[in-house]
Amino acid sequence: MIRITILSLSLLFLSACSFKSPPNQWQYKSTAAFDSYTKNFLSSNDSLARNDLNRAIEHAKQSADLTMLARVYLGKCALNISVGVKDSCQEYQNISTLVDDKSLYAYYSFITLMPNASLVDLNAQYKDFALHLNKKDFTKANNELLKISKHTSKLLCASLMKEKLSNTTRDEMIKTASFYGYKKSVLFWLNELKTNTTDEETRKNISKKMFILESKDEK
Repeated sequence: MIRITILSLSLLFLSACSFKSPPNQWQYKSTAAFDSYTKNFLSSNDSLARNDLNRAIEHAKQSADLTMLARVYLGKCALNISVGVKDSCQEYQNISTLVDDKSLYAYYSFITLMPNASLVDLNAQYKDFALHLNKKDFTKANNELLKISKHTSKLLCASLMKEKLSNTTRDEMIKTASFYGYKKSVLFWLNELKTNTTDEETRKNISKKMFILESKDEK
């Protein structure tokens, strides 16, 4: 009787374990690949980043539901924008009519600074910042972006109003990017700080830092 009970429990355990792997593994794999892409892209590990992005897209294309693919395309676009690379999110635009997700369109409208874009479906973490940005109240927008907890979102928002930031905030973006080792972002914000600094000694020091970060040590 005891053996039968143990066998029954073992079968129950094995049966339960079989449900730990959800059927939509492609979605989890796409998300994991894109998370890795984010880190490698911002860290200037370009070769690894390209591989990560290709994997994220490949997994997202396993389904006729193109929502995940749209997320990947928008995420790629947002990362480019966050480091000063012009991007119209054309890849997302190409499939947007095939994706029924208002929050994604709201995000697209937000990161491309579409005039009079509705904030109703925009992710909550961006709403206050976007509201002030739309009203061109840059002081309040500047304050709101500093409250954003997710570091990549903070860096993105800062890039959307890079010409209107205070140098204190630009310096804060450098510190944030530096803490996470996001070299590509660090270089972008160092250049922004240099461009908006009049003190010649400060500009020279920034140039020295940029030179060191961009130089390759001999092996």
